Amino acid sequence: MLEGSLNALNARELGMGRTPNTALAALMVEAGWGNGQLARAVNRAGAEAGLTLNYSASTVTYWLRGSLPKEPARVIVAEAFARRVRRPVTCAELGFPDTGADADSERGTRGLAGLVRNDMDPSRRGVLATGLYSAALMVPRFSDLGDRLDGSEEDRRAGRTVRVGAGEVATVRKMTDHIATILDDLGGGHARPMAAAFLANTVLSWLEADATPKVREEMRSAASDFVYLTGWMAMYERAHGLGQRYFVQALDLAREAGDQLTYCRTLRGMALQASNLGHGSKALEHADSAAEAAPSAGPRLVAFLRGQQAHGAAMVKDRRQAFARLREAEEALARADGRNDAVGGYDQAAYHFHVSHVLYELGDLPGSVKAMQRSNRARPSHERQGRVHAHGVLAARQWELGHVEAACETWDRFLDDYTVLSTARGDEHFGVLRKHVASQPGSRAVRGLGERVRVVAERKAAA
Repeated sequence: MLEGSLNALNARELGMGRTPNTALAALMVEAGWGNGQLARAVNRAGAEAGLTLNYSASTVTYWLRGSLPKEPARVIVAEAFARRVRRPVTCAELGFPDTGADADSERGTRGLAGLVRNDMDPSRRGVLATGLYSAALMVPRFSDLGDRLDGSEEDRRAGRTVRVGAGEVATVRKMTDHIATILDDLGGGHARPMAAAFLANTVLSWLEADATPKVREEMRSAASDFVYLTGWMAMYERAHGLGQRYFVQALDLAREAGDQLTYCRTLRGMALQASNLGHGSKALEHADSAAEAAPSAGPRLVAFLRGQQAHGAAMVKDRRQAFARLREAEEALARADGRNDAVGGYDQAAYHFHVSHVLYELGDLPGSVKAMQRSNRARPSHERQGRVHAHGVLAARQWELGHVEAACETWDRFLDDYTVLSTARGDEHFGVLRKHVASQPGSRAVRGLGERVRVVAERKAAA
């Protein structure tokens, strides 16, 4: 009896008696992948989503025979293929049953409502946070407006008694600035839940309320900015799939409002996300699309966009374009006035940050370190969230350069801010710091830093 059960189990795992998966085989031919190459690509994509996968060539053999990976892994396999063939790939194309993973990816206001309510649900938040970033996402141009995404909503709003005006629009914009301030002071771990709650409890109802056409567009524009900020915080908390979905919703709202400024700013945020994940071609594509979508832009926005284009160009090793874009960014920033937005702003600190990234991507590590130091000197004192990230980047590059004592000093400044922030990106840097400390136990500077690291680790664990 037991032997029969084990044989049945082995048959299911090995795909024996199943129909061979010809769809998967055909897609592997299109991708130019063997079994081992596919397995390694899936393992890498899974790690990005926080999943530890240990697939091998033999695993893929079982899939080709007709067995199925577990549900959470199916979308990982689809994304791995999408990155390879540079187009979206569905589970159906792989010969896998639909997992229902896109059931709450509806667009427009209804789609935003589903996303926010899931983000507010503790039982769903973990699933959303580990959702995979799609490197094959196709973003429409701003000019491709066509019909409104929710054209039928006007009929559904008929007879509504709730009405909003300029005061409600101003409230959304004030809350955007307020949440951005909390992000800088306390970190995304505290700020993003507040943003999701405000979206769920207030903004969604105002988007559905009766209003004049002018106010309706202004409300969508204000909401787009707020949703963009929420996506930015999710990205900073390393929930990249969730952040990308918020960004897409922000794009939809901006298009409905005719708000080119927020549309191109959101695309720039998506370019930064792609660069953070190492997708150079996608980063440059989004940065170029943002520049194309920009309206008659002021010099600060121009600098903002050119800096991101420079980073994307450096990632694909286009030195000429990278340095040309940096010059354009510097020239535009020199013409900008003294005002800098709380959301999507750009200043000297941001410019030198871009210079540092360009130089690092192009192999100039010493120049990258100097540019990051200039960025840190120029950064406003209230930007704690940005400072903790910049110090983490600088310290890692100083260490890579062999300047251990200088790195220890920078790590010490990093800890000054990290101890009071709730930030997943800070946690990532802290993990690098602990590896550095463990690798050089004989250095006096490292030993002193190591003692502080131990205290901070204990405090964070107890929090």
